[in-house]
Amino acid sequence: MSDKVEIATFAGGCFWCTEAIFKSLRGIEKVESGYTGGNVENPSYDQVSMGNTSHAEAIQITFNPELISYAKLVKIFFSTHNPTTLNQQGKDVGTQYRSAIFYTDEKQKIVAEKERGEFNKSNHYGKNATTSIEPLTKFYRAEENHQNYYERNKDNSYCTIVIDPKIKKLIKKYSSDLKEDYKE
Repeated sequence: MSDKVEIATFAGGCFWCTEAIFKSLRGIEKVESGYTGGNVENPSYDQVSMGNTSHAEAIQITFNPELISYAKLVKIFFSTHNPTTLNQQGKDVGTQYRSAIFYTDEKQKIVAEKERGEFNKSNHYGKNATTSIEPLTKFYRAEENHQNYYERNKDNSYCTIVIDPKIKKLIKKYSSDLKEDYKE
């Protein structure tokens, strides 16, 4: 791991999807799936998926800002999920699937707000983003079977139907930002 790293935390629906997307980018040193934004200590997947803990399925990214900027990560976040659906991504419905950016400092908050504004100006989905921008409090790492899910289950129907199209979109739009082994 590089000496100069920062943390970014995003919730964009199912953490399996967002983890797969961000792991493929240059400058990303680690991506962990987990839970944040809730009110229960050490929540489990079962607790979070019931929607009773207020946590969102999220990813925490360790990245080298000399290789990829926080602003670029936020742009990619907005362009690889639908941030205009409140508490929903596709068939996943509930506050645990909300779109949210959890900032670590004022600089990240300002960048996130600017990028959300740029997304809204683009009128990409014909609606404004419902993405919340919240201070990061505590991130809880998800159970081991949720880590690297896409890498371990590429032939799973969820992966082929939901994640693969997101990866293809990422490759098409951000190919210059991908790690060499992810380029087509």
